[in-house]
Amino acid sequence: MHKILETYIPIAEVIAKTFGQDCEVVVHDLTVPQNSVVYTVNNHVTGRKVGQSFDHLITEVLLSQNFTNDFSANYYFQTEDGRMIKSSTLLIRDQEKKVMGALCINVDTTAITENINWLSKMIPANPNQFPKPVPKQENLSEMEHIREIADELIDKIIGDKPLEKLRRDEKVEMIRFMEEKGVFLIRGTIDKVAEKLNISKVTVYSYIEEIKGKSSSSEKVV
Repeated sequence: MHKILETYIPIAEVIAKTFGQDCEVVVHDLTVPQNSVVYTVNNHVTGRKVGQSFDHLITEVLLSQNFTNDFSANYYFQTEDGRMIKSSTLLIRDQEKKVMGALCINVDTTAITENINWLSKMIPANPNQFPKPVPKQENLSEMEHIREIADELIDKIIGDKPLEKLRRDEKVEMIRFMEEKGVFLIRGTIDKVAEKLNISKVTVYSYIEEIKGKSSSSEKVV
């Protein structure tokens, strides 16, 4: 683990101990996006494991209206078993001010929700409503900041392997990973990927359609 990220381990531990078993803290190394999770505390909350990749970095953090000063606080997502998780993410930069990691805090709101629902039966009140992420408004300086982070992620995902040695299936797998993680939701990323892989934008789009087609067929089989 990078020494900068190691300094966040005590921070992760103290946050988890302060807020208890329903609070999970995850440290990511974004220089290896496909295996970014390098440390977890109370990982029973979402099941995050060392060696896994990030899930909500782009869709709920970078593209959130609340993303500012390298962090997004108090956004919500739902686990596969239906639990609502309140989350906050802080980006970590290296000495050259490049994004190299992230600290994520995930709080299981189940117990809180149960208590709120119980209290709501005692007093006249509206059912509890969880706020939904607000789409980020277009802002040139903010979007430039986000594209810079996305470009760094793309560089790390593609890596340094010579293009002439990359097989078609390797390129498709890289694009599948980026599509799954929401990279292409950021304007200009398809151009960046096409340039980095030395292929046309049309080829990138065809790979994405191929990936979506396989995913759709898989779901029908299941």
